[in-house]
Formats: sequence, C-alpha cells, structure tokens
Amino acid sequence: MQIGKALRMASIAVAAMLAACSTQAATENTAAPAQAGAAVHPQSGLELTALTITTQEGAEHAFTVEVAATQEEQRQGLMFRTSMGPDEGMIFPFPRARIASFWMRNTVISLDIIFIGPDGRILNIAENTVPYSEESVRSIGPAGAVLELNGGRTAELGIKAGDLVEW
Repeated sequence: MQIGKALRMASIAVAAMLAACSTQAATENTAAPAQAGAAVHPQSGLELTALTITTQEGAEHAFTVEVAATQEEQRQGLMFRTSMGPDEGMIFPFPRARIASFWMRNTVISLDIIFIGPDGRILNIAENTVPYSEESVRSIGPAGAVLELNGGRTAELGIKAGDLVEW
C-alpha cells in the first residue's frame, strides 16, 4: 500500500506512545522500547505499529503488528515463530502494488494471509494456511501490502474481502 512518509511516521509514533503509556499493552504485545523510543518486537526486532481493520458493518478490530519493511525482513516473515498473540500480526508493505504470492515454508503456525489493495481494502484472504506448505497463495489483484494473523482469526472476527485496513 502506498503510504506517505508522514502517515507512516505518525503510525509509528502512535504505536510508540501507546507502548510507553500502557504497561499492560506493552506486556500483552511483548513490546520493548527501542533506543529511539519506538516499540519493537523482542523476538524479531521489528518495529511495532498499531493497525485497525474496520469491517463493512462498522466493527473495528485493533492489532499490534510487526512491520516487515525490507526485502530481508519480508523473506524471514514469521518463519520459525512458534506462537503469536491473538491481536498480533505482521504487515508486509510494498513500495508498489503487485500480485503478491506467499507460502508457508518453515512457518510453524497456521496463518490467515490477508492481501490488501492499494486503497487499503482487503482483496482476498487465504485462511488457515497449512504450516510448512510450499503451496503458493496469491492475491487476486495488485496488493499494496499483506497482513498475516493467526490462522482462523479473520473468521472469528468476521473480517472479509472489502474491509478496510489502516496502519
């Protein structure tokens, strides 16, 4: 998803303020303060940011997600991770929208892989992907970002194609 630098910096600042202001949130999301004040995930070292999914019915679901911004971070993704909190995930923003293809090689936990269009709307969801599978799951159109949540979480929350993702 094409995100302006100011919007991304504001999102990171909000996540850092939330982590700094709430001991409970920092504990629940396993956030630790970074040297520059931004929250980072203790296992991956990736920046954490707040993300909200608003359903077409108006329900809002808040998550704290790791930002896999570089190609290397995106290649690693959630491989070898053995658990993730129910309101945690990982976002993979792309510099340009493209057909996105993901697989589960070396991924221990089942994931819902959410393909997000350049307009922030969910294009499609690959639900309950099979751990360790090398079968490719793809976006149905150009994706500006991909979001990974625990397998089954989208169905549990009623998240579907057309819903709005903001971070």
